Amino acid sequence: MEYLKEDILKKAIEAKEHAYAPYSKFHVGAAVLTEDGNIYTGSNIENSSYPATICAERVAISTAVHSGSKKIKMLAIAGDSDYTHPCGICRQVLVEFSDKETLVIVGKDTHNFKVYSVNELLPYAFTKEDIGEEDV
Repeated sequence: MEYLKEDILKKAIEAKEHAYAPYSKFHVGAAVLTEDGNIYTGSNIENSSYPATICAERVAISTAVHSGSKKIKMLAIAGDSDYTHPCGICRQVLVEFSDKETLVIVGKDTHNFKVYSVNELLPYAFTKEDIGEEDV
């Protein structure tokens, strides 16, 4: 099945409803489409010890990897603001399981969204090639 950007963003919007955000009240959902055609979702999970909070993007990516899908084709993010971009840690985690052309969609609804490549969001990423592990 061929998924459209709007389809993946809709899944992220739906995932946002499962966010646990009692402190910030800022709900974020994410959806990843993997190379094998599966979609995995996640939402942010806050913690009273703020550094223990997990972003929606990392929940979705971790679920995909745990399920055996290690190549991300597209990531969509929906937050309470119009355009919720991934934080630096999420960008670095995304780089591990994608390529420079992987698409990242950010938006609040399926009519208004922005599309970036991973390379646009993190042009000088630290990658497995930097540590001599191209074949991982």
